[in-house]
Amino acid sequence: MKQVIYRLKYWYHFLKTGILKGAVASFKYKHPAKKLKIIAITGTDGKTSSASLLYHILQTSGKKVALLSTVAAYIGDKKIETGFHVTSPNADALQKFMARMVKEEMEYLVLEFTSHGAYQHRLWGIKPLITGVTNVTHEHLDYHLNFKNYLEAKAMIIKKSATVILNEDDSSLLKIKRHLGPKNKVITYGKNQPLTKKNREATVKRFLEPYNQMNTRLITKISLELGLQPEEIAQGIKTFPGVEGRMQFIKNKRDITVAIDFAHTPNALDKALIALKKHMKAKKITGKLIAVYGSAGLRDAEKRPMMGKIGLQHADLVVFTAEDPRTEDVWSIIRQMKEQLETGHNRIVSIADREKAIDFAINNLAKKGDVVGIFGKGPEKSMCYGTVEYPWSEEAVATEALTKNKKK
Repeated sequence: MKQVIYRLKYWYHFLKTGILKGAVASFKYKHPAKKLKIIAITGTDGKTSSASLLYHILQTSGKKVALLSTVAAYIGDKKIETGFHVTSPNADALQKFMARMVKEEMEYLVLEFTSHGAYQHRLWGIKPLITGVTNVTHEHLDYHLNFKNYLEAKAMIIKKSATVILNEDDSSLLKIKRHLGPKNKVITYGKNQPLTKKNREATVKRFLEPYNQMNTRLITKISLELGLQPEEIAQGIKTFPGVEGRMQFIKNKRDITVAIDFAHTPNALDKALIALKKHMKAKKITGKLIAVYGSAGLRDAEKRPMMGKIGLQHADLVVFTAEDPRTEDVWSIIRQMKEQLETGHNRIVSIADREKAIDFAINNLAKKGDVVGIFGKGPEKSMCYGTVEYPWSEEAVATEALTKNKKK
């Protein structure tokens, strides 16, 4: 029955969002998508970092390019306040945004999109020149019901692309290929594929994290397909400033390493913790690794036990806390994160209040030489309790906690 309702919702969105909003707005703004070279970026993890890197490389190469991602929207070098609170904006808002880009003579749009945006037909009229896929792993199954539906939603846009660039090391590779046809040019990238010496050196020097190195391989492939020279790509990688809330280290004078990362899926959390351990080894940090995170309310409940296990697998100490609980009880979510754990309970601290959890990790658990990783919120500016979005800044909370103990 749930699958029937899911299919009915698809057609509801097709009519309401696609036809009545997207098609009408596209006509109103004279079909702006047809006047732009759209490079779409999708995947479960790494979308925003990848899209931001491609935007930066194109910009430093002298291209007229706009960006629409989770973190920011830019037209050229101007940051735009869109009012969007989702990765893929409403169909009519997207058409208006693209029309503004056309008016300002942009050539390229780097567009991050999600399975929700595709399934709900918010991306009406979008036929990307290139779509790059980071990976497709376990996520959003609360909404899409199963992995097959989740993959099909992403494929709605992927299969409309002239060129599709896929991760040959990702388990979803063959599943995505089944949705493609003879009109799709398919290119792959992977950790064992060669890079030019300059691109390899720039990638390894700029990104310590293996997953960011893989994202960079994707963007390098896209850039080459767009006709950029290896030297231009390497320069863009070297000068990339990074993305707010993505493995962002908080400067302090307490000899405690504090990192904020958006990782909120099992795959992303696993890779982020591995990256922090690699960072500790590279910097010869011998202290404890402390992980602070939760799991979102009214979202995929199946991933909660996975998230619990991953933290204990990599970290010395774990603090379970809130992450947008919405109308769910935080303690109920935390219990679900613990329910499949057979050992390690003595390494877990549970604190429902996220601000108090971060403060406790920094000021009670961490000692000099330790590393605190705070995961799940990254750059987000609000936290949802009930049906209300309250102001939130992970960076501000962590900075305050670091300052508080310094005054003592």
